[in-house]
Amino acid sequence: MRGNDVVNKKANLMINDLLARENYLVVQANDLAKAFGGLTSFQHKILDFAISFVKADSTPFESYDVQILSILHHLGLNSSGQNYKRVAEAFKALNENTALYFKIMRPNGKIGVRMTQLFSRIDMFEDGSIRFKFSEDAAPYIFDLRKNFYSFKLSELATIKSKYSLIMMKLWEANKMGNEQNVTISGSLEDWESWFLGKDTRWPAGKFGQKALDVAIKELTQKLGVWFTVTKQKRGRSIVGYEITIHGKDTKRSQLS
Repeated sequence: MRGNDVVNKKANLMINDLLARENYLVVQANDLAKAFGGLTSFQHKILDFAISFVKADSTPFESYDVQILSILHHLGLNSSGQNYKRVAEAFKALNENTALYFKIMRPNGKIGVRMTQLFSRIDMFEDGSIRFKFSEDAAPYIFDLRKNFYSFKLSELATIKSKYSLIMMKLWEANKMGNEQNVTISGSLEDWESWFLGKDTRWPAGKFGQKALDVAIKELTQKLGVWFTVTKQKRGRSIVGYEITIHGKDTKRSQLS
């Protein structure tokens, strides 16, 4: 094998490895609903508030301005210095923990990975105002997600306590086709843990079912009136995945199978 062939093979293996294991490879808008399992509930709510600024005529180059006081009012928090700090720290975490990876292709057909962030910049000022801008690469996916999947009102999202419930709501919307009443989400245990916990955390299946899935199901059943069918996919006695169907409000019950 010639030297150039060896180099090309190594580079190809490197790209394939990145495509297989990096935090979140975005190929369509609803992937963003699965991308941020490492965020806390509060950080998710700040992200939802930021995405709510996107309108039908928004452009990828647009910046958005918000007052921290408006965020606190939306979340039902008082205007203490501690809460101002909490919002600022949440934006800081969003800047640091929303890495995205896009599969790209050159005109010559060579495949690559673009590594970027959800935000291109977040500016904070001493008068309590924040200006943020989504990255040029991520913006089109955010706009599509906002248009097609963010049907929940901010007031509804603000009442949800668990981050697992918020993530389940986003997965629900991302997998919904039109106004269908029953939405099914399937994935391996590794998929579900990536969506709910982020790339670096893994739990035993029993703990994940109890501490993440059951928490989301219970809260959404109580607050939204929907109900769930959960099918555990097994290999022998081991749980290797879940198929979860979210049903409309006509029947209030939760079923495990």
